[in-house]
Amino acid sequence: MKRNPRKLKWTKAHRQHAGKEMTVDSTLLFAARRNVPVRYDRELMAKTLQAIKRVNEVRTRRERVFYKKRMAGKRERELAAARKLVSENEHLLPRLRGSEKRMLAERAREEGLDAEELEQEVLSDKIRSRKTRAFGAESKRSVRVLMGADGSLQEEVVEEAGVGGGDFDEEDDDDVEDDEMDMD
Repeated sequence: MKRNPRKLKWTKAHRQHAGKEMTVDSTLLFAARRNVPVRYDRELMAKTLQAIKRVNEVRTRRERVFYKKRMAGKRERELAAARKLVSENEHLLPRLRGSEKRMLAERAREEGLDAEELEQEVLSDKIRSRKTRAFGAESKRSVRVLMGADGSLQEEVVEEAGVGGGDFDEEDDDDVEDDEMDMD
């Protein structure tokens, strides 16, 4: 099949066209083939081998500088893109309810911690603690905060099964493995 080499990402033509490869450099000329037969000369061969080593050193150094210039500012661009993504999809991020925020603020005052750090920690724990479902359905979870007669706060997790598929628990998986081992 005939194909345009600039459209195939693995070709030198595409990399040069996209600015990912050095195109104008004197060290690249040495790699070109020359169809001129030369009579064998030991000294000329030795000098040529030394020149090839030196040219390779120069080329690698220039390629490294080229790459560093090309990648300069990449981290800042990635951070800007990530911030934009978060700001556009902020509605998908988990949030704490008012009662949970008050409870965390109180706990932060007692322990002498920063309330925002504690909130982030609780959110990450919440996300990690969600059970995975076998067929992708999510369970409905709610957390009840109860205040006792003595003023103490207690959390109670109420969980209702979602539609489709059962819970996948590690404990159930272990039981199945034990049963299989008994059969052997």
